[in-house]
Amino acid sequence: MLERLKEIWLDAKQMRDERGLTLIELLVVVVILGIIAAIAVVAIGGLIENSRKDAQVSNAKQLVSAAKLKVAADAAGIKKGDTLYFVGETGTENVNELDEYIDSLKDPMNSDKAYKAAFVTVDQQENGKFTYTVTMTGSNDTKYFDGESSSDLKRSALD
Repeated sequence: MLERLKEIWLDAKQMRDERGLTLIELLVVVVILGIIAAIAVVAIGGLIENSRKDAQVSNAKQLVSAAKLKVAADAAGIKKGDTLYFVGETGTENVNELDEYIDSLKDPMNSDKAYKAAFVTVDQQENGKFTYTVTMTGSNDTKYFDGESSSDLKRSALD
């Protein structure tokens, strides 16, 4: 029993001798966490910008898909150089022609405001195939795609 008490006494003495983290060790840990957080903020900022560009490209591709549906539904009524509008100038007769094929498009680069102009120009080649070019203008008059071919709709075109 005396030996057991000695063991308990030694364990208690040993616990008193152990120290926690010093102030310098704690500051080093805080600095390391700060550096990691700074790196993460920069990386996340780039991801957000890239996702906005991807959303812009997706909107343009959605316009092309809507134009293809419109052409398929009314191929005889489409003439060379026709412009199919989703949003455009109110003086044109074809305003909101693609409305029945697209629910809504919002400008991801400009706080999800509506586009000032978004339309697709359809041309017919000599072999009978159609080509589509997209023009999109944000509410702040920023042109995202200005007559870009449907094959050129990429994130790199937005730089």
